[in-house]
Amino acid sequence: QLYLVESGGGSVQVGGSLTLSCEASEYTFHTNFMAWFRQAPGKEREGIAAIGSDNAIIYAESVKDRFTLSRHRVDRKRLLYLQMNNLKPEDTATYYCAADVLISNPLSQNDYSIWGQGTPVTVAS
Repeated sequence: QLYLVESGGGSVQVGGSLTLSCEASEYTFHTNFMAWFRQAPGKEREGIAAIGSDNAIIYAESVKDRFTLSRHRVDRKRLLYLQMNNLKPEDTATYYCAADVLISNPLSQNDYSIWGQGTPVTVAS
């Protein structure tokens, strides 16, 4: 059974950088589409970056030009990274990795059925 495990969260100062990792337990078609979401306290879960089966990447406007998503295959596993630069207090949230076979809206949480447990990021001003 496919599972996702995020890591790399933590606390950072404004303007700092962090790299989040998501390890998918298997390299299957269930990882055709993968994405990063985040959820701040009291807010809806927000899709911020996604990659498709053709390796096309899209970003939410809120993180465009600051965050970089990449996906790699290592042995029989998929690794998804999110490089986050120039972090702002509004980036504070729990960050989640998601995956699924076929997606119509890559930044919609409703399209994904496989989720990690999340990793928290705090940006201190």
